[in-house]
Amino acid sequence: MTTPLTEAEMIRLWELHTQLEFTTKDAQATVATMTPDNAVNHVPVMTGGRGQAEMIAFYGQHFIPKMPADTALRLLARTVGSNRLIDEFVFAFTHDLEMDWMLPGVAPTHRKVEIPMVVVVQFEGDKIAGERIYWDQASVLVQIGLLDPALLPVTGASQTHKFENPQLPSNTLMGPAWQGP
Repeated sequence: MTTPLTEAEMIRLWELHTQLEFTTKDAQATVATMTPDNAVNHVPVMTGGRGQAEMIAFYGQHFIPKMPADTALRLLARTVGSNRLIDEFVFAFTHDLEMDWMLPGVAPTHRKVEIPMVVVVQFEGDKIAGERIYWDQASVLVQIGLLDPALLPVTGASQTHKFENPQLPSNTLMGPAWQGP
């Protein structure tokens, strides 16, 4: 039986994993940080995969090469517990190429997107066993022009601004129904 990673080791491994994805852009090396039966699920669109062969194909053909050049991640908060790490961050990019892992079947709109994301990373032994990544797909669709926020109770980049600055007003979608103090 392997000893669980310390908090510092989980952070180091996760930061190596993301460096291999976003900076080095090496699918094989990224998957080498993961268990043989790992699982990745981009919850809003159910993309990702399970196991080394599937994840090498996913990272190598769909995720890494379909990441806009100006992609930036801004970490807001990190929580580390027993065999889990949770990052809350902003994912920002220009939709200048087809991103089938996030926007399957949507041609590039060349619009800027900033979206709050949460990733839950699970560790087994000295490897990453799973990632669940959450974001508000409606906000992404508003920002690329496929959803009209005037017709639905959805927001665009304003949710990112509120995410990063909790002093901004709440309840803006409620309009006159909001009966504040």
